[in-house]
Amino acid sequence: MWEQIQSNKTRSIMLVIGMGLILVALGYALGMVFTENGLVGLVIALVLWGIMNLVALTQGDSILLGMANAKEIKPADHPRLYNVVEEMKIASGLDTMPKVYIIDDPALNAFATGRDKNHISVAITSGLLQKLNRDELQGVIGHEMAHIKNRDVSLMVWCSILLGTIVILAQYGSRMFIFGGGSRRSSSNEGGGGAQAILMVAALLLIILAPLFAQLIYFAISRKREYLADASSAQYTRYPEGLASALEKLGASTAQLRSANQATAPMYIINPFRAKGKAAADLTSTHPPISERIRILRSMNRASYHNYDEAFKQVKGGHVIPPTAIKLDHAETIREASDEGPLSTEIGRARETSNALWNMNKYQTVDCDCGVRLRIPPGLKGQEIQCPHCGKTHQT
Repeated sequence: MWEQIQSNKTRSIMLVIGMGLILVALGYALGMVFTENGLVGLVIALVLWGIMNLVALTQGDSILLGMANAKEIKPADHPRLYNVVEEMKIASGLDTMPKVYIIDDPALNAFATGRDKNHISVAITSGLLQKLNRDELQGVIGHEMAHIKNRDVSLMVWCSILLGTIVILAQYGSRMFIFGGGSRRSSSNEGGGGAQAILMVAALLLIILAPLFAQLIYFAISRKREYLADASSAQYTRYPEGLASALEKLGASTAQLRSANQATAPMYIINPFRAKGKAAADLTSTHPPISERIRILRSMNRASYHNYDEAFKQVKGGHVIPPTAIKLDHAETIREASDEGPLSTEIGRARETSNALWNMNKYQTVDCDCGVRLRIPPGLKGQEIQCPHCGKTHQT
């Protein structure tokens, strides 16, 4: 897969250069509109980008996890999730165990992030933990591990910072112009005439359109990597149906992810934006069509990159895996589905997820003599609590 990964990196670098050129042009346009000196705006844009990149190199993954309202858990908080992450870490050949996070949100989604190979994390929503059985959860985590293995996550952190810089500059420019800064300077300019007016209009168009162009490039970077991550997940788990079934549930969900925004959307396993109360659209801006990804996975009869490429050709036409990688590939027999016992039902997984959220939020557990287990919020520590079943008073 090295050749495919390198090919993806080369294409992504070209797209990132395109975003960089948009940033340069936007900075120059802002300088021309507000100072009549494009170099001033260009320098300001590059300085801002440099500051944001320093932040990304030191705290980029933490910032994205914070924006998602994700909280880190330990093995005892959610043993099933932690065990699946460990399994997929071994299957993918990663050297470092990712930190595991849960997002307390009923929406179904997950993402991976990391600024380098030693600082990597996987985050999954509580809604997804409740809905997915073990095989489906393995498929999702395998997909995210592939993004880490292929170094997609560090690129997406960097691109989100670049996009954020462009959006900040564009918003600053548009607000300044609304309050009259640009128009006053334009009217006070005695020379230039029509040429100055044309330049002003062009600069304003760039201020308005730059975030849109950068967003489209950002989405293009994300879309090109999803098929490879799906193929890798099928090989890691040896069970393509797991990811296919998970994607089916993800696509049918109508819950909106509250913490997602335009800068973080491409990191998630599916597009987190949808109309309120509606299932995810088949064609989204951030990811390939969900139904297409499901058909490819369900067309596989062996767990290998070669078989995924054949399934891709059958569904879409063309190839997604290079021939040199296929020659080095080895086919694995698709395994049987797992049997989880009590956790095979959604009720069992709901209880498991609730316990994890209570532990994550530091709730205190009090076992009453009548058999009722009370969950006490951290804010009520040191107070008397009465059991709603038997009426016994407990000191927290």
